[in-house]
Amino acid sequence: MENNLTYTQNGDYLIPNLRLSEQPSKPLGKYGRMRKAYLKTHRPILYNQLLMQEKLYPHLIEIEETAQRRLEQMMPQLAETAGATEQLKARDPMQWVGLMNSCKAQAEEILLAELIHS
Repeated sequence: MENNLTYTQNGDYLIPNLRLSEQPSKPLGKYGRMRKAYLKTHRPILYNQLLMQEKLYPHLIEIEETAQRRLEQMMPQLAETAGATEQLKARDPMQWVGLMNSCKAQAEEILLAELIHS
């Protein structure tokens, strides 16, 4: 590892000019932000380790992408199990919306347990 530290004189002390390396500027989604809040509140040591090693943002992006993939996989299965079919959507849209909202809440509970709060 190359040592390219520069210093700034502050009175009698030399203060290192520390900078984080460039991180991609992809915004975090809902699940990445939830994971960040969880780590910050409930796992502060892990949060600080990831932050200081510049691994926090890649970790949060990975959680976001994994959560989105899992949600896309789970929703059709949960909807089928709940009986939220296209026929129901045409016959009774309000009941279909209620079932789909229930499936989404169930899927999010699973994601919270498996990815966010682990």
